[in-house]
Amino acid sequence: MVGLTGGMCCGKTTVSSMFAELGCLIIDADLISRKLVEPGEPSYKRIIKFFGKEILHKDGSLDRKKLGSIIFEDAAKRKVLNSILHPSIIREEERMIREAREKGSHQIAIVSAALMIESGNYKQFKKIIVVHCTRELQIQRIMKREKLSRREGLQRISSQLSTSEKRKYADYVINTSGPFTQTRKQTVKIYEKLRKLPDARK
Repeated sequence: MVGLTGGMCCGKTTVSSMFAELGCLIIDADLISRKLVEPGEPSYKRIIKFFGKEILHKDGSLDRKKLGSIIFEDAAKRKVLNSILHPSIIREEERMIREAREKGSHQIAIVSAALMIESGNYKQFKKIIVVHCTRELQIQRIMKREKLSRREGLQRISSQLSTSEKRKYADYVINTSGPFTQTRKQTVKIYEKLRKLPDARK
């Protein structure tokens, strides 16, 4: 089993899509998180109980942008949110991993999670891939994607472990600073290495 991580807006989604095209099973922690915070879910109820109904849209769904502005301003509240979500995310990842092993339909399963190292969950993986890019490019990407000011973008980036620290845990790294073709070339090269591992399915 392989873990894929990296800072926000460093290119995890792009790289995950490339691995998926190559035949890998992708388990995305962010997609799991989105399901966990849907109205009626236990995690949703715990989040509302702590943060209040002010973080909801009129239809009752979670206003992720408003919640994000709160937790990135307050490390203590961010810690509370992570304590609510991380255990459930990890349980769902483990369930999906077991299911993938039982089916045996994919040679390689990759779990993609932004906070894999911060949460300590990286320890369960045989190999870790860290996706990174230049800091300036990361800042520009997050400003564009989230429609944030530079200060807000830097604040969000600083809430995570730095890229240089994440890379210390890496077995493989993928630099997404260059053209798409360069990123794909690196991804294919790592995929070929993963295929040769004797325990690629485990």
